[in-house]
Amino acid sequence: MMWRMYRRSRTICLFLAFTTIFLHLLLALLSLSTYHQACDTPLSPRTHILRELAHTNYTSVEISGRAALPADTTQRGSSTNDANKDAKGHVQTGSASINMAGGVGCNGASRAESLECGLSKLEALFDHSLYTMPFTHIPEEDWLLKVKPKIKASEKSSQMWVSASQEGYEDMQWNSSSDSHPPWLRFHLGISRWQLYPHRDPNMDALAQQLATHPIVSAGKSGGTQLKLVMSFPNYGQAMLKPMKQERDDETNYNLYYFSDFERHNAEIAAFHLDRILGYRRVPPVVGRLVDVVKEIKDVTTDRKLARTFFNSPVGNVCFYGQCSYYCSTEHAVCGRPRKLEASVAVMLPDLSLVTRRTWRSPWRRSYSRSKLANWEAEPNYCSTVKKTPPYNKGTRLLDFMDMVIMDFLMSNMDRHHYETFEKFGNNTFLLHLDNGRAFGRHSKDEPSILAPLEQCCRIRRSTWLRLNLLSLSQYYLSDVMRASLSRDPLHSVAPLLSEPHLTALDRRLKTVLETVSRCQQQRRETGSADDVIFDDTPYLKDVTLAV
Repeated sequence: MMWRMYRRSRTICLFLAFTTIFLHLLLALLSLSTYHQACDTPLSPRTHILRELAHTNYTSVEISGRAALPADTTQRGSSTNDANKDAKGHVQTGSASINMAGGVGCNGASRAESLECGLSKLEALFDHSLYTMPFTHIPEEDWLLKVKPKIKASEKSSQMWVSASQEGYEDMQWNSSSDSHPPWLRFHLGISRWQLYPHRDPNMDALAQQLATHPIVSAGKSGGTQLKLVMSFPNYGQAMLKPMKQERDDETNYNLYYFSDFERHNAEIAAFHLDRILGYRRVPPVVGRLVDVVKEIKDVTTDRKLARTFFNSPVGNVCFYGQCSYYCSTEHAVCGRPRKLEASVAVMLPDLSLVTRRTWRSPWRRSYSRSKLANWEAEPNYCSTVKKTPPYNKGTRLLDFMDMVIMDFLMSNMDRHHYETFEKFGNNTFLLHLDNGRAFGRHSKDEPSILAPLEQCCRIRRSTWLRLNLLSLSQYYLSDVMRASLSRDPLHSVAPLLSEPHLTALDRRLKTVLETVSRCQQQRRETGSADDVIFDDTPYLKDVTLAV
């Protein structure tokens, strides 16, 4: 009897085991079938991104393929990547067309493949018609500086600038030909009313090379709240150096107020690249550099107070702390390893004795208080007051400010209390995006209050809106092109300038900006003023359309 019960129990167990295996195999086959279907079946095209923005009649820009919409920019898992891995992006401008690989993110492959993928996207982005827009001839009065075209015989001595051959400086002779000018001077002469440098500037590589490699013949302190130095080169160029103070992966302490944060050298570098990717070109060129703190700072400085702050750490590293309002003490010293120190090096703008700049207080300036709220935080209709106040009551100043707000939100910069413009151009010019060292402090948290001006005013340029949408497409993911652009910086060989969480945060914040504009359109549509949200900044862009 017991033997029969044992055989019956074993039969039942075997039956259940085989049934379980069969069900698992069936489930695996169904999952595999679904996986292949996602790879082979095109995603349904959705063309509502810019339906209300443009009608093609002059120039059309078409992006076809299975690209993700702004609402999907953070959903970049395996299914999305697989569904898009064979997609092809197509850009058409007039009668010319360019094909490019696209449809997937670049962070899923190996490091080398990821960078190669991103570089191809970056080149495609900069070849896009939204970045190569035709510009009319720039009038003479729209150049910041200019060289005298003709010199009288009696003034021949001033036709050529000859250096005094000071120690360490080159014996240089410059004339009206740009070929005789060093890169920094060509940069100064290329500044116009609307931008610091042109798109695809041929001088940019030479300028970056100078900033990263040219010998430093002088170093001196500069004013400011935190440590920074003015460096001079043999060709009389100058640059602003900000040393490395914390590791790239260090996030800002949550218990610190925004006005207590450190400035980061990699944030200055990343801000320049982000500004260029957004098509603004309002941040002076910045590169990373490994500086010998003894040979290139201590030994060449003429500032005795700065020289006295050098010391050797207990482990033999050379350190210094300089002079500034905050964080310039032995407790906050910057140290080489043992003498090499990472730093950002930004080309200096023309001297204030030649070109004056005007400083403007931001209407959305923070209170810089632990308890007090700013006016814009307490008044719901604050933007109405700003729109009635010069210079925001006419021209493009408010739109320029919104461009800066969007960039600050993307890089989480809460420290925009003032901004500057070139006084020569009055109120009809771009805003300089300077001092970005407190950006990229946190990647795990977004700061929605930075977008308050956009939410309150509901105003944005069409060109900015189109580029933001472009950077949300899989062919040009902001994180991918940013990673690729930063890989060209000299310090990338040491370590990536932005960690992957920071790059992911860029895509997430871009989605937030686009959703904010969409809410503005919906709100204004209910009051019959939806067209007031998007400002047509050029007739050319009125005829640009994106289809996905």
